[in-house]
Amino acid sequence: MTEPSQQIASDVPPGARDQLLDTASAIMREGDIVDISLSELSLRSGLNSALVKYYFGNKAGLLRALLDRDMQGIVHAVDALMAKDMDPSERLRRHIGAVVDTYYKTPYLNRLLMRLVRESNPDEAHRIADTYLTPLSRAYDKLIEDGVRQGVFRSVDPQLFYFTTTGACDRFFSSRLVLQHCYDTEALTEELRDRYREHCIDTIMAGILAH
Repeated sequence: MTEPSQQIASDVPPGARDQLLDTASAIMREGDIVDISLSELSLRSGLNSALVKYYFGNKAGLLRALLDRDMQGIVHAVDALMAKDMDPSERLRRHIGAVVDTYYKTPYLNRLLMRLVRESNPDEAHRIADTYLTPLSRAYDKLIEDGVRQGVFRSVDPQLFYFTTTGACDRFFSSRLVLQHCYDTEALTEELRDRYREHCIDTIMAGILAH
């Protein structure tokens, strides 16, 4: 008798795993949530929900895989930026802009990260922290250290600066209900993203530049 996993594998269309991740991302982005319904995932992707078990084990595994996909891109982008030979202030401006763009694209990301760290077993929580949070923290240490040494930045706590920057960039895109009920809009448009990007860059840079 053919094993169920083998039967599923034989019927899987090309790119099904990525399609499940893309669809889960779209559901959370559009719904401003950090959870998904497997039935909605199946309906919107056009794929059998049994593929979630086949590829990820369960829904929690799917969410971990989505976090890994999104966070790996961020860590690689930060590493590439830190490797460039450029003025510390220009590096920081580019980084802040990239953080805003990241949360515009994946507004659920920080909430998903915190949820998985909180709900995972200790080993998985440590894996997430060691793989994603620690490299970002070290990058902020170097970013601030380089700027202070060159006289571009005033001395600030890199850890607190990390929370200031990510908090400012994340909060706006995870506050759709505030936009809806207080400002009569809930559309996170590219024009609004661009305005907020410039606002964050100007405000954060004004707080750290030595002059």
